[in-house]
Amino acid sequence: MDTAAAVAALPARTDADPAIARRGRRASLAFLVGVGAREFVVTAERGRIVRVEEGPFTMRAWRFAVRAPESAWEEFRRPAPRPGFHDIFAMNRFGHCVVEGDTDALLSNLRFAKDVLACLRRAPEGAGAREDGKGAGAAGIEPIVGRYLNLDIAGRACRLYFEEAGAGIPLVCLHTAGAHSSQYRHIMCDPAVTDRFRVLAFDMPWHGKSSPPAGMADEEYLLTGDFYVAAIMGFIEAMGLDAPVVMGCSMGGRVVIRLAREHGSRLRAAIGLEGSDAPAPWYDNSWTEHPDFDNGDFCVALVSGLCAPQSPEEHRRETLWHYRQGGAGVFRGDMHFFRTVESDYGADSAAIDTAACPLYLMTGEYDYSCTPEATRRTAARIPGARATIMEGLGHFPMSENPAAFRRCLLPVLDDILARTGPPGGG
Repeated sequence: MDTAAAVAALPARTDADPAIARRGRRASLAFLVGVGAREFVVTAERGRIVRVEEGPFTMRAWRFAVRAPESAWEEFRRPAPRPGFHDIFAMNRFGHCVVEGDTDALLSNLRFAKDVLACLRRAPEGAGAREDGKGAGAAGIEPIVGRYLNLDIAGRACRLYFEEAGAGIPLVCLHTAGAHSSQYRHIMCDPAVTDRFRVLAFDMPWHGKSSPPAGMADEEYLLTGDFYVAAIMGFIEAMGLDAPVVMGCSMGGRVVIRLAREHGSRLRAAIGLEGSDAPAPWYDNSWTEHPDFDNGDFCVALVSGLCAPQSPEEHRRETLWHYRQGGAGVFRGDMHFFRTVESDYGADSAAIDTAACPLYLMTGEYDYSCTPEATRRTAARIPGARATIMEGLGHFPMSENPAAFRRCLLPVLDDILARTGPPGGG
């Protein structure tokens, strides 16, 4: 079946997944899918695709359009497309498709639109199998322990929730924007890590189980670099961690650049997952003011394409659930740090002393937020920094595909031990 036939078959394909209609029950609109020179208007009523019409049209109404050459759609439709073709935002960023028309209509129905277009994709062989072949619901207590820590961050009384597991060299893990420390639960349950490292992950204030600082529940949350660094170093000091390794992802992968520059002498090493030294926005900043931006489904739809298509569905869904849980304004407030000069370290990242603080940058090949090219450029500016592009992974490697990430992380941890010495507690 070619792309045109797949578009024509969207009513049956979407009806086969009742969750699409349930999630898109507010969606009643028509949008256009351009496949080369051919045009199709797809009409939805309360989350169901009721008809697909092929042009040419004369003054036919539609709200927004996604146009791409047939070759681009054919790549998009593969079970494991090449990086840059796996999501319409990735395709748009790299010039493989054009999005036209009423952007507000697209954003208000973003998850539904992505769900519908995903139905064009051919199912992989063996779809639905668990990655490890194990059944769900196995009994057993995991080794993770959760506690609360009260500390002062930049003059504000904060109550931070954190989890930990293992013993040895402290490994402090920083979650992504809008999410929380559960992203690292697989690492905390891996004896290959926890037999040598004491893994700790905390929820930043406003995130997960960490409330806003005292007196700030009604204030607008805007994360600054100074507050972020103060929170991380305050946690390290309050926990009495001696020369920890700090590993952060996305905004956490960005801030480790500053940590290595300003506090490298106090760290054993820094690992930046999906990290670079400068912002590179991939969507319009005005979207953060869209009335649906604080809707959990919006955040899920916005970041869904940052997962690699090979990631097991159960882990991909859990990763996106973390974004479904975010509080109003939290993701937008994190973007104040991640997408502005608050996190632009390009001018001084070259001054990092990687002999004192080894720096490892690890980025998934499917990441179009922090692209592999941005990570390579950052590593090239920092003498001694090591860059790894992780095959088959996206923007959330530790949670979207923990087995594949493990294969990339363990050699880095081995190298840190070889360069800095064996575990010594902490």
